[in-house]
Amino acid sequence: MVEMKVDASELKGDETKLIEKLADFLKEKTGGEVATEAKTVTVKGEGEALSKKYVRVTLKKFLHKHELSESFRVISNEENTLKIKKRKLQEED
Repeated sequence: MVEMKVDASELKGDETKLIEKLADFLKEKTGGEVATEAKTVTVKGEGEALSKKYVRVTLKKFLHKHELSESFRVISNEENTLKIKKRKLQEED
């Protein structure tokens, strides 16, 4: 059984609803067991649907669907952990 963690602590907005939506989205796309604790979403399951690359792409799709891809990005934090991080926006002169 593979376990992936998603740290969504920097995700702003209506945080509790966004994290619930993220958990539902991951459950629908991966078919694994999804649990949430505070601002962390844990996905457990088997097979290709739980590879780090697939979960990363799924997170990017979630951000795009909720029009957050301009403000946030997905980075690899540790071996089985991904983090949704706020982008550093460059100020235009």
